[in-house]
This record gives sequence, structure tokens and C-alpha cells, in this order.
Amino acid sequence: MKSDHVHFPGRLLRVLAVLSGSILPATMPAADSPAVTSSEWLGCKRLDFVVEGRPALLIVPNAPAPGHPWIWRTEWFGDFPQVDLALVARGWHVGYMNVKDMYGCPRSMALLDAYYQRVTKDHGLAPKVVMEGFSRGGLYAFNFAATWPERVSAIYLDAPVLDLKSWPGPKHPLWAECLASYGLTAEQMATAKVSPIDRIEPVVRAGIPIFGVSGDADEAVAYEANLAELVKRYRAAGGTLEVVIKPGGKHHPHSLENPAPIVEFLLAHAR
Repeated sequence: MKSDHVHFPGRLLRVLAVLSGSILPATMPAADSPAVTSSEWLGCKRLDFVVEGRPALLIVPNAPAPGHPWIWRTEWFGDFPQVDLALVARGWHVGYMNVKDMYGCPRSMALLDAYYQRVTKDHGLAPKVVMEGFSRGGLYAFNFAATWPERVSAIYLDAPVLDLKSWPGPKHPLWAECLASYGLTAEQMATAKVSPIDRIEPVVRAGIPIFGVSGDADEAVAYEANLAELVKRYRAAGGTLEVVIKPGGKHHPHSLENPAPIVEFLLAHAR
């Protein structure tokens, strides 16, 4: 998986995102602070702050919808933002916190919990959020839902990593870092039930609907081992899940050129 994550047909949105400051500032305070920096992101207000020493941000719509609904991008903020922009136009907030290179481990969940507490308290966001997992962001989005299903109204997964043994996997240079983040040996990881694909039960039990998008020829995150396996297991368990599969589609580009099917699903199911 490439770290730049930028191959967007119609690169204008990405260029605008960079120019308007969608990339996190290079320097941030080292500890929590009530200080909030305000700027602009594609015509909307952007708030930058720090939670547990981690850079975080919140996009505020020009006309917030009743109840302050929000979607939480867990990785790659600003890339392929079609769905985020469509929801902002409908009065939704967009959240993000930097928990990179933690692979959805328990420590990253504690950090995301701190962010959740901050934005629901200080900004009055809805107690239930739509989780949005792009690529390896699927690890964080799904594991957050499995850890706190009562806080999640729906999940949008896009070319998601859902099985750590598939990505990064034992042959990947990042495997050692992934194991260390979980505090597991390779032998322990072989049987550990820590990947999202093995944590379906609490998400199904909570009735959380899922929308998935993937190319069936994804060269970075194997479709069959990840989204296809989730579809099989989630539906077998009685869960609500809709998917759009792009025939011959690779890992990029993410999302859909016309995000209407995703947006309509989220609007219909977000509570």
C-alpha cells in the first residue's frame, strides 16, 4: 500500500485539499491543549487541535444539520473526499485523528476513544457516528465499531484491510511493526482474534449496517481475503451489508466517481 495514497481521476479536489490545508500541520503541540486553530478546507471551517498528543481535526459544515451528525475518516484524510464533501454539503461534520501505523490495536482504540469524548463533549457531535475506513483505515473503523458498537450508526468501508494476516501479512516489511503494536508474536497472531474479520459478532448484534466498495483486482489489499470475506460472514450472521464491486478495479482510485449510492445508504441508516 503506497503511503502517498494519491491517484485521483480529476485531481482538482486533491490539489484544492492540499492548498487549503487538508494535510496535517508539520508541527503541533506535544500535549493536549484546549487551543484550537481555525482554517478553511474546501469552503468549510477546519478546526485543528491535539488529543493525547496526537494531531486531530474536525471539519465544520456551514449549516450544521440538526443533531450534528458526523462521519469519521480513520485514515487518509482529504484523499478521494467525494462522500465526505457530499455529507458536509448536507450539514455533516467530518472527523479525523492521526493514529497512523498502529494497525487498529487496543492502544489506537484508546486514542480514538479520547477523540470521541473530546468532540462529542466540546463540539456537541451526535453520540452515534458513521465510521469511514479507507484501505488500512478499515482496521480502525471496524475495530472501533466492534469495541463500542453503541457509538456507531453505520460503517463505510473502501478497499478495506480487515484481516491482518492478509495485510500487512507475514511477508510484508511492516509485519514486525504490526506484531509489536499488538504485543504478539507471529505464533500468537496466527490464532489471535484481533482482526476485524474475527470481530463481527458485536457489530452484527448491534444492527450496524455496512456499505462496502472495492475493486475485485485490488493488488494491495486482496479483495477475497478482506471485503469479500466480510460480505460472506456478515450476511451469514444476519447483518445488513451492501457492496459495490468494481470489475477489474485496483486499489486506486477509492470511492465512486458518483458517490450517491454510498451517501444515500448512510443518510438512510445513520441514526
